[in-house]
This record gives sequence, C-alpha cells and structure tokens, in this order.
Amino acid sequence: MKYSFLLLALVGSIALTACDRPTTPVVVPVPVAVPGPAGATGATGATGSTGSTGTTGMTGATGSEGSQGASGAAGTSGYDGATGAKGEPGAAGKPGDTVIVLPK
Repeated sequence: MKYSFLLLALVGSIALTACDRPTTPVVVPVPVAVPGPAGATGATGATGSTGSTGTTGMTGATGSEGSQGASGAAGTSGYDGATGAKGEPGAAGKPGDTVIVLPK
C-alpha cells in the first residue's frame, strides 16, 4: 500500500507535466501620445502690490543744561617789585595845554 500511493503520485505528476502547453506572451500595442497645437496666449497678470515702507524712528530726548561753573578767585593787589610794598595810587592829572600829534 505504501508503494501504491507513491507510484500513483509519481504517475500523476508525470501526466500533468506532459499535458502542459507553453503559453506565448501577448503583446499589446501601447498608444503614443502626440502633443497637439499650442493654445492661445493667456492674459497678462495683475501688477503686484507695493511693499510697505518702514516707520521713522523717534527723536531722542534733549540733554539737560549743564551746571554753572564756580567763580574765579580774586586777583592779588599790585606791589612794588623792589621793596615788595604796595604801590601808591597815581596822582590826579592837572589841566594843561592841548597837544596835537601829527602822524608821519
């Protein structure tokens, strides 16, 4: 019985392969797309909008006024260089003749 199943399977596989016909591939023609004539020119597009301009910056604050400078020291009185003593005030002038000096 063992051999009969084995023999039956062998005969069946040989019978099926003997009846097999090779198939030929079917070639289907593919249509080629051909471009048509050019269409009409389209209308001109609208002009784009202008970009926004930047804002002007703010003006800076005015600086504060400076403080007043300190007063200078008082000058020293004149003195006589030879003795180191203070000089005498000059005498008042006396009326005199009018002198006219001519330029050269």
